[in-house]
Amino acid sequence: MQLVFDFPINPRYTFDNFVVCGGNGAAYRFARLLAAGEEQNLLYIYGPAGSGKTHLLMALGKSFYDTIHLPQAIPYVSFKEIDELYRGEYRAEQASKLAERFSNAPILLVDDLHLIPDTPYLRQELWQLFNDFHGAGKKIAITGLHPPKELPHLDDHLVSRLLWGLVAKVDVSDDASRRLILQKLAADRQVVLPDDAIDYLLAHTARDIESLIGALEEINRHALATGRKISARLAREALESRGAAG
Repeated sequence: MQLVFDFPINPRYTFDNFVVCGGNGAAYRFARLLAAGEEQNLLYIYGPAGSGKTHLLMALGKSFYDTIHLPQAIPYVSFKEIDELYRGEYRAEQASKLAERFSNAPILLVDDLHLIPDTPYLRQELWQLFNDFHGAGKKIAITGLHPPKELPHLDDHLVSRLLWGLVAKVDVSDDASRRLILQKLAADRQVVLPDDAIDYLLAHTARDIESLIGALEEINRHALATGRKISARLAREALESRGAAG
């Protein structure tokens, strides 16, 4: 588990190599506004798993790290791992783990808000932390699977606050977006990915970014191992071989 990312992290989590397309353009622009220190201090990004929400969150953190030149890591928390942080015990008498995590942080980065447990104590901690950052004029960036009004286990006042800020949806499930992503991934890896191979991938891989990355890396490994150029035929061989191995 990794609740704190030491910036600068993996270079793929930057604004420069985020693939901007029709389904994520607003979220990208809003994240850049926060990073640039514009008047808006609050951003909520929502959309399906694997659509780039965490990438934008990490890019924001890296931007703050690079700009402020902090000597320590910038904290981040995902509600996927919140039980690890609290060890499954949410008690009023214990110190706030969230407050400890984000003590002196320049930005509040919270991922997967839709997974917050149905626990009044944890909701109160999050609300207090949110207010502390908001009252101090600090930046807040949060992601979730659903739009604010559809988030489970949240108090109405936090939902309302999220709607006060910038809200953007990300969705890269269309073929045009996936094609752009594959082209960018290939260019970053200096891999020649012809159109017929892209067509095959669009028809035979899941639509989330992690699946696209995994498929491309498998195809590239197969091409290197066999000493052949990437093609639709080679892509089929690589993915069928991976399926057989799994």
